[in-house]
Amino acid sequence: MGFFDDLVGKVTGAIKGPEGQGGLVDGVLGLLTNQETGGLGGLMQSFNQQGLGDIISSWVGRGDNAAITPEQIQEVLGSDVIQQLAEKSGLSIDAAKAQLAELLPSLIDKVTPEGKIPEGGLLDKGIEIFGSLFSQK
Repeated sequence: MGFFDDLVGKVTGAIKGPEGQGGLVDGVLGLLTNQETGGLGGLMQSFNQQGLGDIISSWVGRGDNAAITPEQIQEVLGSDVIQQLAEKSGLSIDAAKAQLAELLPSLIDKVTPEGKIPEGGLLDKGIEIFGSLFSQK
């Protein structure tokens, strides 16, 4: 089984969840590949700026994933991004933050299977595949 097949299997298991999560997954995958915001590296920088770098590092690294609260999610992503993700998924802002607090650790953990951010565009390619598989078009 190839790298992407394995990754697709892991993420598929991680994303089956409450209603609305498909839209959140789509939105999060967009955040992870957004060149304007720096993708996953930019998200890690946002966590570091909010003093939460240890949390996202636990998701990327091997071992247990640290928990995050819905309030911390809003601190890192900001109200505008949360509102956009909530609208895209058809959830309330509070429900979106709560689901993101459950989804982000698992999703980031799954797209960094070696305990580090894949180099050479592999992360973007893997995320593009997930986007096409789970897109709600």
